[in-house]
Amino acid sequence: MKKIITLSLLALSFTLITTSCEKGFDELNTIKTAPTNIDPAFTLNAAVINTSVPGGTLQYDLGIVQQIISSNSGIIAGANYNQVNPGNTPAIWIQYYQNVIKYTNDVIVKTATITPARPNLTAMARIMQANAFMILTDTYGDIPYTEAGKGFTSQLFYPKYDAQSAIYPQIIQELTDAVTALDPAARIETADVLYGGSVDKWKKYGRSLLLRAGMRIVKRDAVNGKAAINSAFSAGAAGLVTTNADLAYIRHDANFVNAVGNTLNSTEAANYYMAAPFVNILLANKDPRINSIAVRYVGATSGPEQVAAKADTTAAKQVGIPMGVDDLTAGQAATTAGIGSRYAFTQIDRTRLSGRLQPMFLLTAAETNLLLSEASLAVNNFIPGGDVAALTYFTTGIKAHMDQLALYGAGTIVPASYQTTYINRRSVLFAAATPADKTKEINTEYWIASFLNGPETWANFRRSNYPVLAPNPYPGRTVNFITRLTYPPSEILVNKNVQSAISNMGGDALDVKVWWDID
Repeated sequence: MKKIITLSLLALSFTLITTSCEKGFDELNTIKTAPTNIDPAFTLNAAVINTSVPGGTLQYDLGIVQQIISSNSGIIAGANYNQVNPGNTPAIWIQYYQNVIKYTNDVIVKTATITPARPNLTAMARIMQANAFMILTDTYGDIPYTEAGKGFTSQLFYPKYDAQSAIYPQIIQELTDAVTALDPAARIETADVLYGGSVDKWKKYGRSLLLRAGMRIVKRDAVNGKAAINSAFSAGAAGLVTTNADLAYIRHDANFVNAVGNTLNSTEAANYYMAAPFVNILLANKDPRINSIAVRYVGATSGPEQVAAKADTTAAKQVGIPMGVDDLTAGQAATTAGIGSRYAFTQIDRTRLSGRLQPMFLLTAAETNLLLSEASLAVNNFIPGGDVAALTYFTTGIKAHMDQLALYGAGTIVPASYQTTYINRRSVLFAAATPADKTKEINTEYWIASFLNGPETWANFRRSNYPVLAPNPYPGRTVNFITRLTYPPSEILVNKNVQSAISNMGGDALDVKVWWDID
């Protein structure tokens, strides 16, 4: 009996203690200072900042277009060997779906119920989302589009895949509608980190993306492509990003560093070099921009020897690393070139152009002018002006990029006299060129002007097939040219919908072409 009473008292005591602990439990475990409702303008800012190109583009995009390459294998292997490295192929996918699409979709959903309405914020989110989807589909082909980004807002965790042929017309429509919806009479979103809420600049950005989209698909889908180009040009060149005052770029600081610059200034600093095709074209054209971009540590035999005392930025001293080399053959190539060590090949200057705090350009006046140049060529006639206008846009685009380099700092300024000499020389060549050579000249300049924006440089290279680059000669390559990146292993394992995309595209390989890549 005593034992029963004792057990009963213990049970009662436990019950009292448990009840006491549960009282106020929710209140104790609620963070009183945590925000319960975030202004969607700040969510959009997170999407904008995360649109800055990830450092993973060094492994593929910038190597595919033969601008920056490494001889190293292991964790940074990719375009240097023309092989699949599943640790690097998902870089754009992860960055954009997790940190851009999720946020833009959240803004679009939330602003639909906000009173009073914030149409400009909604339109800005739609433009940023369209840009992200364009980069994703250009990189991988068929992707989740109509159901993408809804895991957070609608708990849709296994989105279906849409064909690129269906995605692009929707992107074009989104950009068209978003530009129309931007209203200077509505609330101005001054918290916006891209343009400070300027409706005029956002309209120019949206139209310029529309021009980019139209030019991307016009060979494959002339109807939608030309319609997009004409819509973009409806306000004339002044309605687009054609001056550096309207550049779309991410400003970085110690909290939000430039991811490409961060990689090039980390433990991998001595492992990336400017590829010979890029250096050679700059040298052959006597392009003064090489002085702003490149550095060679003359006599360096190791990474620690790449110091300021050995740095030489003069054009005549630059030697690009050959494509297709590994650590052994890179050393042999250095000996053949007479520079002694692979550490003495030319690099992008990480103390000037590729620092951690340097800006990342999403869309520039140089790119827009060069697209207008191609669109106005008499052989294309997508917009009025013919070859006379094409020449003006061509030279304006070159100058815009040369001026843009000054935004990296005083050490990257291209002197006005150098600009004039180069532009005059290119103008004479352009005026005398055949239609095909005019297209080549325009897109070679685009290749230079979009340097460091790997996804855009690679997409325009596939679209235009310029400049003419030889296949990566690495002996162990699995493909001659990389035309898309393979899907992330996580998608293959988790989302069975990816199989329909693989079937529709004809495989999940590096040399499968995306829908608009017809040449």
